[in-house]
Amino acid sequence: MADVVTVNGLCVDVKFLVMGPLQNNVYIISDGLGTFVVDPSQDAETILEALGGAKLDAIVITHAHWDHMGAAAELRKATGAPVIASIADAPFIENPQDIGTSRKAAPCKVDRVVANGDVVCVGNMEWKVIETPGHSKGSICLFCIPQFGNHADGLAVLISGDTLFAGTTGRTDFEGGSVVDMAASMKKLAALPDDTAVLPGHNSFTTIGNERRTFSLFGDEPDEI
Repeated sequence: MADVVTVNGLCVDVKFLVMGPLQNNVYIISDGLGTFVVDPSQDAETILEALGGAKLDAIVITHAHWDHMGAAAELRKATGAPVIASIADAPFIENPQDIGTSRKAAPCKVDRVVANGDVVCVGNMEWKVIETPGHSKGSICLFCIPQFGNHADGLAVLISGDTLFAGTTGRTDFEGGSVVDMAASMKKLAALPDDTAVLPGHNSFTTIGNERRTFSLFGDEPDEI
């Protein structure tokens, strides 16, 4: 079984596994009342073991690339948890496409589609959906503040998928990607507080403040989100 790592200091409880050939971060997020999984890359059985018997209330897919949804259909079947994804990418989750990598995930039904400004509620958590196209047409991030977490003194959390990484953005050269869209998405994320923890789809964690200080991703004038 892959190692399950606990992340401390956040406004919600977060565990993650690094899975698959592209080393995806697969997140298990909870407030003690509800639990959801983000981007189940592969191996549903391992994810189920990592849940430790907790009821799974939702499966969130940040974008419709094979390495972020490979176990979604099996996990949905095993738990009955609804799958949540963007309006734009949902068709590609239900009917996966080869985006030039010669890899496709198993088709997975999307139970709820979301758009910018929608709120995903799990337990007492409220996660605001931020549409962040650029890596794919339907890429989304989810943002939660301590008011809606179970640790009032913890950091706000941004689940960033493959939109924002430590020091860089996601690739824009896949089908549906766009440099122009990515720049606009960075302006949206620039409106978030500096003390927001960023949980990306790959590699190490960062914060909005760190990205503002060390890498000119955000430009000069953040947008409202």
